[in-house]
Amino acid sequence: MKIDVLTLFPEMFDGVFGASILGKAREKGIVSLAAINFREYSTNKHNTVDDYPYGGGGGMVLKPEPVFAAVEALQVDEGVRPRVILMCPQGESFTQQKAEELSKEEHIVIVCGHYEGYDERIREHLVTDELSIGDYVLTGGEIPAMTVIDSVVRLLPGVLGNETSAVTDSYSTGLLEHPHYTRPAEFRGWAVPDVLISGHHANIEVWRRQQSLLRTLQRRPDLLEHAELSDKERKWLAEQPQSE
Repeated sequence: MKIDVLTLFPEMFDGVFGASILGKAREKGIVSLAAINFREYSTNKHNTVDDYPYGGGGGMVLKPEPVFAAVEALQVDEGVRPRVILMCPQGESFTQQKAEELSKEEHIVIVCGHYEGYDERIREHLVTDELSIGDYVLTGGEIPAMTVIDSVVRLLPGVLGNETSAVTDSYSTGLLEHPHYTRPAEFRGWAVPDVLISGHHANIEVWRRQQSLLRTLQRRPDLLEHAELSDKERKWLAEQPQSE
Protein backbone atom coordinates (compact mmCIF):
# COMPACT_ATOMS: atom_id res chain seq x y z
CA MET A 1 0.00 0.00 0.00
CA LYS A 2 1.04 3.56 -0.70
CA ILE A 3 -0.12 6.39 1.57
CA ASP A 4 0.67 10.02 0.78
CA VAL A 5 -0.24 12.85 3.13
CA LEU A 6 -0.63 16.39 1.84
CA THR A 7 0.21 18.78 4.65
CA LEU A 8 1.77 22.15 5.41
CA PHE A 9 3.73 20.54 8.25
CA PRO A 10 5.38 17.34 6.94
CA GLU A 11 7.84 17.34 9.84
CA MET A 12 4.99 16.35 12.16
CA PHE A 13 5.01 12.88 10.59
CA ASP A 14 8.73 12.12 10.96
CA GLY A 15 8.47 10.39 14.32
CA VAL A 16 5.14 8.70 13.65
CA PHE A 17 6.21 7.16 10.34
CA GLY A 18 9.48 5.88 11.77
CA ALA A 19 8.34 4.34 15.07
CA SER A 20 6.48 1.30 16.37
CA ILE A 21 4.17 -0.64 14.04
CA LEU A 22 4.25 1.96 11.26
CA GLY A 23 8.04 2.05 11.27
CA LYS A 24 8.29 -1.74 11.11
CA ALA A 25 5.70 -1.96 8.32
CA ARG A 26 7.68 0.61 6.38
CA GLU A 27 10.95 -1.26 6.90
CA LYS A 28 9.35 -4.50 5.66
CA GLY A 29 8.16 -2.77 2.50
CA ILE A 30 4.52 -3.47 3.32
CA VAL A 31 3.59 0.21 3.12
CA SER A 32 5.10 3.33 1.60
CA LEU A 33 4.49 6.44 3.70
CA ALA A 34 5.23 10.00 2.56
CA ALA A 35 4.34 13.47 3.83
CA ILE A 36 4.27 16.08 1.06
CA ASN A 37 4.16 19.83 1.59
CA PHE A 38 1.51 21.04 -0.85
CA ARG A 39 2.87 24.59 -0.50
CA GLU A 40 5.42 23.43 -3.08
CA TYR A 41 2.57 23.32 -5.61
CA SER A 42 1.55 26.95 -5.10
CA THR A 43 1.69 28.96 -8.32
CA ASN A 44 2.18 32.47 -6.91
CA LYS A 45 5.48 34.13 -6.09
CA HIS A 46 4.83 34.16 -2.34
CA ASN A 47 3.91 30.44 -2.23
CA THR A 48 0.66 31.21 -0.43
CA VAL A 49 -1.91 28.43 -0.13
CA ASP A 50 -4.76 30.35 1.50
CA ASP A 51 -6.82 33.46 0.89
CA TYR A 52 -9.69 35.49 2.35
CA PRO A 53 -13.16 33.97 1.89
CA TYR A 54 -15.53 35.46 -0.67
CA GLY A 55 -18.40 37.17 1.10
CA GLY A 56 -16.27 38.15 4.06
CA GLY A 57 -15.89 36.59 7.46
CA GLY A 58 -13.04 35.63 9.77
CA GLY A 59 -10.23 33.26 9.01
CA MET A 60 -8.51 32.12 5.84
CA VAL A 61 -9.53 29.42 3.37
CA LEU A 62 -7.26 26.92 1.61
CA LYS A 63 -7.03 27.65 -2.10
CA PRO A 64 -7.92 24.88 -4.57
CA GLU A 65 -4.94 25.23 -6.97
CA PRO A 66 -2.11 23.79 -4.83
CA VAL A 67 -4.21 20.92 -3.47
CA PHE A 68 -5.47 19.91 -6.93
CA ALA A 69 -1.96 20.18 -8.38
CA ALA A 70 -0.44 18.02 -5.63
CA VAL A 71 -3.03 15.26 -6.01
CA GLU A 72 -2.80 15.34 -9.81
CA ALA A 73 1.00 15.06 -9.63
CA LEU A 74 0.61 11.87 -7.57
CA GLN A 75 -1.88 10.52 -10.12
CA VAL A 76 0.54 11.10 -12.98
CA ASP A 77 3.27 9.18 -11.14
CA GLU A 78 1.02 6.17 -10.67
CA GLY A 79 -1.33 6.43 -13.62
CA VAL A 80 -4.33 5.52 -11.45
CA ARG A 81 -6.59 7.81 -9.44
CA PRO A 82 -5.99 7.17 -5.73
CA ARG A 83 -8.56 7.27 -2.95
CA VAL A 84 -8.43 10.93 -1.84
CA ILE A 85 -9.48 11.56 1.76
CA LEU A 86 -10.19 14.96 3.26
CA MET A 87 -9.77 15.16 7.03
CA CYS A 88 -12.63 17.39 8.13
CA PRO A 89 -14.87 17.87 11.21
CA GLN A 90 -17.87 17.73 8.87
CA GLY A 91 -16.89 14.34 7.45
CA GLU A 92 -18.16 10.82 7.98
CA SER A 93 -17.25 9.42 11.41
CA PHE A 94 -14.19 7.20 11.10
CA THR A 95 -14.88 3.63 12.26
CA GLN A 96 -13.14 0.27 12.32
CA GLN A 97 -15.30 -0.77 9.38
CA LYS A 98 -14.02 2.22 7.40
CA ALA A 99 -10.44 1.28 8.30
CA GLU A 100 -11.06 -2.24 7.00
CA GLU A 101 -12.48 -0.83 3.78
CA LEU A 102 -9.49 1.49 3.24
CA SER A 103 -6.99 -1.28 4.02
CA LYS A 104 -7.98 -2.90 0.72
CA GLU A 105 -6.88 0.12 -1.32
CA GLU A 106 -3.55 0.28 -3.14
CA HIS A 107 -3.04 4.04 -2.87
CA ILE A 108 -4.51 6.56 -0.45
CA VAL A 109 -3.94 10.33 -0.41
CA ILE A 110 -4.93 12.18 2.77
CA VAL A 111 -5.39 15.95 2.67
CA CYS A 112 -4.77 17.83 5.93
CA GLY A 113 -6.26 21.27 6.24
CA HIS A 114 -5.55 24.31 8.37
CA TYR A 115 -7.09 27.74 8.78
CA GLU A 116 -10.85 28.26 8.49
CA GLY A 117 -11.52 25.52 5.98
CA TYR A 118 -11.25 24.36 2.36
CA ASP A 119 -12.43 25.90 -0.87
CA GLU A 120 -15.65 23.99 -1.56
CA ARG A 121 -14.42 22.90 -5.00
CA ILE A 122 -11.90 20.64 -3.28
CA ARG A 123 -14.79 18.78 -1.65
CA GLU A 124 -16.95 18.70 -4.76
CA HIS A 125 -14.46 17.79 -7.46
CA LEU A 126 -11.32 16.26 -5.94
CA VAL A 127 -11.85 14.12 -2.85
CA THR A 128 -13.56 10.74 -2.69
CA ASP A 129 -14.10 10.69 1.10
CA GLU A 130 -14.41 13.14 3.98
CA LEU A 131 -13.52 11.71 7.38
CA SER A 132 -13.77 12.96 10.97
CA ILE A 133 -12.32 11.28 14.04
CA GLY A 134 -14.76 12.91 16.45
CA ASP A 135 -17.14 15.73 17.20
CA TYR A 136 -14.53 18.33 18.05
CA VAL A 137 -12.22 20.69 16.18
CA LEU A 138 -8.42 20.48 16.08
CA THR A 139 -5.83 22.93 14.79
CA GLY A 140 -5.29 20.91 11.64
CA GLY A 141 -5.83 17.56 9.98
CA GLU A 142 -2.41 16.09 10.78
CA ILE A 143 -3.26 14.29 14.03
CA PRO A 144 -6.53 12.88 12.61
CA ALA A 145 -4.56 11.68 9.55
CA MET A 146 -2.08 9.88 11.83
CA THR A 147 -5.02 8.16 13.53
CA VAL A 148 -6.46 6.95 10.23
CA ILE A 149 -3.08 5.77 8.94
CA ASP A 150 -2.26 3.82 12.10
CA SER A 151 -5.69 2.17 12.10
CA VAL A 152 -5.43 1.18 8.43
CA VAL A 153 -1.81 0.01 8.29
CA ARG A 154 -2.12 -2.38 11.23
CA LEU A 155 -4.72 -4.29 9.22
CA LEU A 156 -2.37 -5.02 6.32
CA PRO A 157 -1.12 -8.62 6.05
CA GLY A 158 2.27 -9.10 7.70
CA VAL A 159 2.17 -5.93 9.81
CA LEU A 160 1.16 -7.45 13.14
CA GLY A 161 3.12 -10.36 14.59
CA ASN A 162 -0.09 -12.26 15.33
CA GLU A 163 -2.43 -12.17 12.34
CA THR A 164 -5.47 -12.83 14.54
CA SER A 165 -4.86 -9.73 16.68
CA ALA A 166 -6.58 -7.31 14.31
CA VAL A 167 -9.47 -9.70 13.75
CA THR A 168 -10.35 -9.90 17.44
CA ASP A 169 -9.78 -6.23 18.28
CA SER A 170 -12.62 -4.19 19.72
CA TYR A 171 -15.05 -3.10 16.97
CA SER A 172 -13.65 -5.57 14.39
CA THR A 173 -16.28 -8.10 15.42
CA GLY A 174 -18.89 -5.43 16.09
CA LEU A 175 -18.37 -5.90 19.85
CA LEU A 176 -15.91 -4.69 22.44
CA GLU A 177 -13.03 -7.07 23.10
CA HIS A 178 -12.99 -9.45 26.06
CA PRO A 179 -10.68 -8.85 29.10
CA HIS A 180 -7.05 -9.99 28.95
CA TYR A 181 -4.82 -11.44 31.69
CA THR A 182 -1.18 -12.53 31.88
CA ARG A 183 1.29 -13.75 34.52
CA PRO A 184 1.29 -13.81 37.50
CA ALA A 185 -1.85 -15.88 38.09
CA GLU A 186 -2.43 -13.95 41.31
CA PHE A 187 -1.45 -10.33 41.96
CA ARG A 188 -2.19 -8.55 45.27
CA GLY A 189 -4.97 -11.03 45.94
CA TRP A 190 -6.58 -10.59 42.51
CA ALA A 191 -6.67 -13.90 40.66
CA VAL A 192 -6.94 -14.69 36.98
CA PRO A 193 -10.29 -16.38 36.17
CA ASP A 194 -9.95 -20.15 36.57
CA VAL A 195 -11.23 -20.87 33.07
CA LEU A 196 -8.25 -19.11 31.48
CA ILE A 197 -5.73 -21.39 33.20
CA SER A 198 -7.81 -24.55 32.77
CA GLY A 199 -6.35 -25.45 29.40
CA HIS A 200 -9.87 -26.17 28.09
CA HIS A 201 -9.88 -24.15 24.88
CA ALA A 202 -13.57 -24.60 24.08
CA ASN A 203 -14.57 -23.26 27.50
CA ILE A 204 -12.10 -20.40 27.13
CA GLU A 205 -13.68 -19.37 23.82
CA VAL A 206 -17.16 -19.46 25.38
CA TRP A 207 -15.96 -17.33 28.30
CA ARG A 208 -14.30 -14.81 26.00
CA ARG A 209 -17.40 -14.48 23.85
CA GLN A 210 -19.62 -13.98 26.89
CA GLN A 211 -17.25 -11.42 28.37
CA SER A 212 -17.17 -9.57 25.06
CA LEU A 213 -20.96 -9.50 24.99
CA LEU A 214 -21.17 -8.41 28.62
CA ARG A 215 -18.59 -5.64 28.23
CA THR A 216 -20.41 -4.34 25.17
CA LEU A 217 -23.72 -4.41 27.03
CA GLN A 218 -22.23 -2.45 29.93
CA ARG A 219 -20.18 0.08 28.00
CA ARG A 220 -21.54 0.38 24.45
CA PRO A 221 -25.03 -1.18 24.32
CA ASP A 222 -25.69 0.70 21.07
CA LEU A 223 -23.29 -1.66 19.28
CA LEU A 224 -25.50 -4.65 20.06
CA GLU A 225 -28.21 -3.31 17.75
CA HIS A 226 -26.14 -4.22 14.69
CA ALA A 227 -24.07 -7.12 16.05
CA GLU A 228 -24.53 -10.62 14.65
CA LEU A 229 -25.85 -12.59 17.63
CA SER A 230 -27.41 -15.99 17.97
CA ASP A 231 -30.79 -16.46 19.66
CA LYS A 232 -28.97 -18.11 22.56
CA GLU A 233 -26.70 -15.08 22.97
CA ARG A 234 -29.60 -12.65 22.86
CA LYS A 235 -31.38 -14.65 25.54
CA TRP A 236 -28.22 -14.72 27.68
CA LEU A 237 -27.83 -10.96 27.34
CA ALA A 238 -31.44 -10.38 28.33
CA GLU A 239 -30.75 -12.22 31.59
CA GLN A 240 -27.79 -9.99 32.50
CA PRO A 241 -28.26 -7.04 34.88
CA GLN A 242 -28.08 -3.64 33.18
CA SER A 243 -25.36 -1.24 34.35
CA GLU A 244 -26.55 2.08 35.70
